[in-house]
Amino acid sequence: MTLAADAFALAFGALSADQAFALREDGRARHFKGEDPARFGRLLSIADLDAFLRTDGAQVPRVSLADSGRNGSAGVPDDEFTYSDGKVDPSRLFPLFDGGATLVVSQFHELHRPLADFCRGLEKLFLHAVQANIYLTPPGAQGFRTHFDTHDVLVLQVSGAKRWRVWDDAIVPNATRQTRWDAKLHRHDPAGGKEVILNAGDVLYVPRGVLHDASVQEGGEPSLHATIGLLEPSWADALRAAIDQMEARDAGLRRSFRTWRIGDETVRAGLVQAARDRLSAIASEEAMDLVAMQFLQQLASDRMPMAARGLVTPAPGPEDMLVLADAVHHHVVPVGDGAELRWAGEAERLTSVELGWLERLSEGATPSSLGGEAALAFCRRLAKVGLLEFR
Repeated sequence: MTLAADAFALAFGALSADQAFALREDGRARHFKGEDPARFGRLLSIADLDAFLRTDGAQVPRVSLADSGRNGSAGVPDDEFTYSDGKVDPSRLFPLFDGGATLVVSQFHELHRPLADFCRGLEKLFLHAVQANIYLTPPGAQGFRTHFDTHDVLVLQVSGAKRWRVWDDAIVPNATRQTRWDAKLHRHDPAGGKEVILNAGDVLYVPRGVLHDASVQEGGEPSLHATIGLLEPSWADALRAAIDQMEARDAGLRRSFRTWRIGDETVRAGLVQAARDRLSAIASEEAMDLVAMQFLQQLASDRMPMAARGLVTPAPGPEDMLVLADAVHHHVVPVGDGAELRWAGEAERLTSVELGWLERLSEGATPSSLGGEAALAFCRRLAKVGLLEFR
């Protein structure tokens, strides 16, 4: 099973890919009950967090504490649970947790392989970045007050139970990272949220801009959940990327915006039409193709490479069955008579023959079945940098 298929089955259960896409496009929160309380046990455990807190990686800002019972911000000041160098001081963190503070470990997929594989699988499906933030809340506590996220999230309840309140409509439709929380502006009915109890094995989908909060009941066990952030770009991101891509190709976009003329009424009257003329350059198939390639390259460059080889890995032989590395983000771009295989490392130039070999390697092939010494040398070239793996 591929990383994408495994991650999708774990996250979405019986839904089809089309149903999952429709879920994200619908913009409404959904609760999916799980039948197996141990469903997410292979991704994460409290023991994993205990082990992490004993490493030098346990430091701010990756580790934080939140307590909604505090005056002012729910965030616990870093100096209350860390040493002067930012590393976690367990002797002060544990009492704060016992007293009701939620432990938050951000971007834990960068350190924990099961979560790394899970996020990579969803990235292969959705073609945008995916992250995993972890929340461990003690009984009778609430970490954050009512808020919205600026990206869609999947909440995976790993152990314990948590009471969520979710409001029906997005208070800020299509909120992005540019959307700031303003308590005066984002007023809501405190009693308007629908209650959802997440038990171990359950999933909650919350679109960006939808208000929510969560707490743990008194007398139970701590609640451990992973919030999987689905970091899709917005149309504003796409249009900014299109302008950046088309600037080198369209002289009109490079012309001066003559600020010294903005007081001239005749000039100002023509600005809107001038903007329309220039925007037509980015409302084209060429611009959208360039944006798609930029987003794919960003995905490859910004995420962990996850190469398909270790420090000591033998070179493939003629009869070894090889396949393109499942965990490596890559894409092929036509260039002249051939193509380029682009990924986080240096792009690999491909002849038309090598492009055919690559297509066969996407399903799995041996160098000998591709043809001769040239194919073996090609496979070894890709395997050397971690782009091929043994099947």
